[in-house]
Amino acid sequence: MTGPSEDIVPFRISIPAATVADVRVRLRRTRWPEPETVGDWSQGTRRSFLRELCRYWLEEYDWRAAEARLNRFPQFTVEIDGLPIHFVHVRSPHPDAVPLVLTHGWPGSVTEFHKVIGPLTDPVAFGGSPADGFHVVCPTLPGFGFSGKPSGPGWGAERIADAWNRLMNRLGYPRYGAQGGDWGARITMALGRRHPGNVIGIHLNMVPFPVPENTDDLTEADRAALAALARHRAQGSAYAAVMATQPQSIGYGLTDSPAGLAAWIVDKFEAWSDCAGDPGSVFTDDELLDNILMYWVPATGASSARIYWESFAGATGDEGPVPVPTGCSIFPADIYRPTRRLAEPQFPGLRYWNELDKGGHFAALEQPATFVSEIRAAFRQFR
Repeated sequence: MTGPSEDIVPFRISIPAATVADVRVRLRRTRWPEPETVGDWSQGTRRSFLRELCRYWLEEYDWRAAEARLNRFPQFTVEIDGLPIHFVHVRSPHPDAVPLVLTHGWPGSVTEFHKVIGPLTDPVAFGGSPADGFHVVCPTLPGFGFSGKPSGPGWGAERIADAWNRLMNRLGYPRYGAQGGDWGARITMALGRRHPGNVIGIHLNMVPFPVPENTDDLTEADRAALAALARHRAQGSAYAAVMATQPQSIGYGLTDSPAGLAAWIVDKFEAWSDCAGDPGSVFTDDELLDNILMYWVPATGASSARIYWESFAGATGDEGPVPVPTGCSIFPADIYRPTRRLAEPQFPGLRYWNELDKGGHFAALEQPATFVSEIRAAFRQFR
């Protein structure tokens, strides 16, 4: 009897014609609610924006061009801990390049990194130095995209971090760097906590931070950061509460309705990006829909939501300081914007800190050149 295969298998995304035909039927049959009663996004995704995006998806979106975009970097699958894991892997032409695992979150995907993979792996071709080269690995979270869907509980951030460590070792990278935002930030932090002997350093473009017990000596900037966190928790975290408690219930609608899925995802691309209420000013329709496709085609509405149930409702308590060298880039429109003083207790190895003047939660997609320069600057401190 043989055990599970650890073979790395080349993978290409192939969207069946029947899938294209089906989504078009569903879009034509969308039953739209009345418009919001306000002139902004405060009640959720604006109907006018969503109707135009869905019209483009139905009438103009080029599915085969999208398929080619999604396949423009080498992709693979490998079984880890009983689950197929999909990942992008691009090696640098520079022999001294640092292996780097980039981790996305929800409602993102590996498509977020498509603008930065080239500059990270081949800096010379983009006007940089060969000393800044990285071998880039972008895994897809379990239950997301074309990774496998867990059939039982237990796939929270800590277990995913363990799987990423096995993946990097399986690829021949016993020492590597890690980078992430959103769930990618929490998984990257877990990598630093659980595998400090393997991780040379981490970079975060979203920085979770605890509320300090003693608030007597807080600065004005500290208090502003805590107030912003409190506003997010009070007014902007209903999605997380739903997915942390009823991922299966919300999953039916996200799997059945392309307009519903698009509304649920685009809501966060507006709320968390540096777009001043107009996500179309930052993201193209193709960028939004290429990412939505990574949820629609493999039907991951419920399975992707479960990471909230696993990591919030089923938290293991594996928290505390991250011992490895750390770099943090704070983008002004992100949902967590701590001061360095608030973040430092979690990162005793903090070596790089920068507060940017433009960009938000989806930094690699919104501000790719800045994102790349921030990673380079941080890892110059770790190499």
